Amino acid sequence: MTTTIDAAEVAKFEAMAAEWWDVNGKFKPLHQMNPCRLDYITGQIAMEFDRDLTAALPFEGLRILDIGCGGGLLSEPMARLGATVVGADAAPRNIPVAQLHAEQSGLTIDYRHTTAEALAEAGEQFDVVLNMEVVEHVADPAAYLRACHDLLRPGGLMVCSTLNRNAKSFAMAIVGAEWVMRWLPKGTHDWKKFITPDELFALLRGAGLDPVDRKGMVFNPVGWSWSLSPRDLSVNYVTASVRR
Repeated sequence: MTTTIDAAEVAKFEAMAAEWWDVNGKFKPLHQMNPCRLDYITGQIAMEFDRDLTAALPFEGLRILDIGCGGGLLSEPMARLGATVVGADAAPRNIPVAQLHAEQSGLTIDYRHTTAEALAEAGEQFDVVLNMEVVEHVADPAAYLRACHDLLRPGGLMVCSTLNRNAKSFAMAIVGAEWVMRWLPKGTHDWKKFITPDELFALLRGAGLDPVDRKGMVFNPVGWSWSLSPRDLSVNYVTASVRR
């Protein structure tokens, strides 16, 4: 079976597995960004599947795959909203961490040590694929996104976020986050693997997906908070695409 897994990238996250739920640990930036990510994800799912987010379990009946689920920072909120959730990660040590936290939180989530390609080959299909901060870590983005396409039912939605590749993203994500703030261990990101929004849209279309939206996720150092921007895609950004 072919795989787009980059073993060196998996090893980086393996080393940090125990810290997933430490809000002041190595994943502090993700915890801070999570409300912004969830705002976008829930809004896109609600729009695509005509769901009322004020309902008790608005995502009931939807099957959601969280690829690169890590410790479950996105899988758990999706389960709370009523979805049937599969969390997949290529780093084996992430899975017991995620399973334990879900158990402690009283949530039923199907966590698996597997890859997008293996799930696609097994014929698994989902209404929604969450593909957050993964595409810049794989060996072959085009092949990986084709596997993600195959994991979607017709009419299914994929939400994919990554990092733009420009001088500003190098300054913010590498110099700022890894070297100066020490939010992440040095070498967590490889700037050369960052993908511009136009490149990502071309890759999505090449994989048979129809991009329908993109927004920037912008960090405000004054308020120490993240927000969505329709215009500023200069560093972190998120896209929505549909399998027609």
